[in-house]
Amino acid sequence: MPIWQRLVLTIVAIVVASFIVGLIWHKLFGFTLPSYIGGVIGGLTAVPVWELLRRVGPKK
Repeated sequence: MPIWQRLVLTIVAIVVASFIVGLIWHKLFGFTLPSYIGGVIGGLTAVPVWELLRRVGPKK
């Protein structure tokens, strides 16, 4: 998989994960998720997604 496709899919995964966790946080606690926590969640999501996408594709 080309690097630009991995990058796009990783960014989409970061945004989706942060959004979903933000919604859950708001339902549970009644106020908005602090942005630094959203960033941490997005960063923690990026690492496994990037590794998974790196392994997907044709074998050399």
